[in-house]
Parts: sequence; structure tokens; C-alpha cells
Amino acid sequence: MKYRHLSRKSSHREALLRNLVTSLFKAESIETTWHKAKEAQRLAEKVITLAKKNTEASRRRAHQILYTPDQMVPKVFQKFGPRYADRNGGYTRVLRIEPIKEDQAPSAILELVDGPRDMRFAMTAKTLAAMPKEQPLNEITARNVEKVTKFRKNGMEDLRQMIERMRLHKDNPEKYDGDIPEKRPVYPIQEVNKRMQY
Repeated sequence: MKYRHLSRKSSHREALLRNLVTSLFKAESIETTWHKAKEAQRLAEKVITLAKKNTEASRRRAHQILYTPDQMVPKVFQKFGPRYADRNGGYTRVLRIEPIKEDQAPSAILELVDGPRDMRFAMTAKTLAAMPKEQPLNEITARNVEKVTKFRKNGMEDLRQMIERMRLHKDNPEKYDGDIPEKRPVYPIQEVNKRMQY
């Protein structure tokens, strides 16, 4: 199978993927099902490759792919093209998460790497913040540090700043007013009607 049909006809599938990719470039991270994320990842990588070429033909092709092209095409070509100029590929990442729907469909986060919402960067910083300062890094953590800082401008400095923010949050969670998000439940609590008729 060359691609997933996603139980949709061709026009509906194309509209779904265009919508997901537009949302990805707008928010830099989206939550969806695993299969939709893997298919949207392919299209997002193609759009970033077009942004790196930055020709008139690539702009016309990006206009055909993205919804709201007047807003999104300048953002993609001016922001994401230069960000990934040194990378040869791998501009996006798909991370499995717990199911977010009641039907237990496999879910995932589709995100742009080296951005402000990079999950691997945040998890590496959280791991380093939990370790004692004098403890040496193990092999896996050292490899993750290298991966998340290799293509990011000022990568090591950004990582140090995030580690310090996480240590402050860990030591004084009630006094810290930084940008670490609150934990949210996977399934929101819903009131159930107890007088259901069968």
C-alpha cells in the first residue's frame, strides 16, 4: 500500500491532510490519530522542502496545498525555510501518546522539530533537571542532548535556560510563574446522566 486511504474518498482525504498541515504550521504542534499524523507528516515535509527552495514555482505549489495561503505561505517561507536550511530532512516528528478519544484510537502528536513546542527538547531538559548537577550523563541522555541541540541555533544555551526554569518549577511550584503548562487529564470528567433509559 503506497499510502493510507483513511476510509475516505480521494477529495475528502486530500482536504483532511491539507487542513492538518495548515494547522501544524499555524500551531507548530497538533494532536490527532496516529495514521492521520503519519500521512500529514509526509505532506508537511514536502511543503518545508518547497520553502527551502524558495522559487516562484515552489510558492505556487505551496499556495495549492495550504488553506489560507495568503497568511500561511509567507510564514512558511520566511520562518520555517530558514529554520531548516541546514537540515536535509526530518523537519517533523510523530510521537505516540495515550488515546485521546473514547474509541481508543491510537493517537499521536505531530510537531515541528527545533521549535518552541519541541517535545523531545522539553523531555530532555526535564530529564537533566531531575538529575543531580554533579552526576555524569549516561549514553542515551548524552545522545538526546546532541540530537536536540545539533541544528537549533543557540541550542545549548536554550537547553540550559529550560533546565533552570524546570528546576525552579520543581523546587517551588507554587511560586513559579513561568511557561510550564499544567498537567491535564486524558479524558475530561463528564457528568453522566444516571437516569438513562434502556
